[in-house]
Amino acid sequence: MSTLAYRGRRWFSDHVVLIYAILVLLYMFTPVFVVILMSFNEPAARQTYQFDAFTWNNWTNICAPFQLCDSVAVSLKVGLLATLVATLLGTLMAFAMVRHRFRGRSAANVFVFLPMASPEIVLGSSLLALFVNAGFAGVLGFWTIFLAHVMFCLSFVVVTVKARLSGLDPRLEQAAMDLYANEWQTFWRVTFPLVFPGILSAALLSFSLSFDDFIITNLNSGQTVTFPMFVWGAAQRGIPPQINVIGTIMFLVALALVLGGELGRRRRQIVR
Repeated sequence: MSTLAYRGRRWFSDHVVLIYAILVLLYMFTPVFVVILMSFNEPAARQTYQFDAFTWNNWTNICAPFQLCDSVAVSLKVGLLATLVATLLGTLMAFAMVRHRFRGRSAANVFVFLPMASPEIVLGSSLLALFVNAGFAGVLGFWTIFLAHVMFCLSFVVVTVKARLSGLDPRLEQAAMDLYANEWQTFWRVTFPLVFPGILSAALLSFSLSFDDFIITNLNSGQTVTFPMFVWGAAQRGIPPQINVIGTIMFLVALALVLGGELGRRRRQIVR
């Protein structure tokens, strides 16, 4: 075996995991790259899904399709409100289930997973039946979507924050109390900063699930149109390229948040 061939095999064996990871990432991000590319497309016809010509018009006229920006605004409002309420309630539930012992605690741990394990069509139809039987059939809309999203986001928040709480070292809180900190000071100066990354992760997950949901929303929306419902309706007539612009913007915002969090974490490590 020649020296060059030996070096090639050695290099490949040393980097095989990295090569495999890059290939998997490229496979996963291929749809994202297509969305970004199609956001600059000027389609020759409504029902075409190929790149015909380059244009900036989609970015300069995002709200050109009727109700597109209105549907995005509805999804953002529902997502932010549902995230706020679900994160608050889910965090309190996680603290109660991890830090306190009460009757029915084991059953509560099991029931928390049920909305996550249930198919969305089952959860959506059950919520619709609940709203109809409660007399809300004539007022299905923004607030019923909001209540439905809080219900299915709650489980994800509880599980995420519970995982963070379970991994905390209780000796850190004990050390704070040994240094004459009361319970309130210990919580805000020790516990909350340590749990906050889990709370933030749960909030971001809740918002993405709420903004993306279609099945549960479609069953409980009435005449209200969210962004996923707009995309579903537009697909029957021809998807406008501005939808790809919205998708690209959402991806760039999520990427900026992830990179910002990682840079902040590394900066804190350098300071320490």
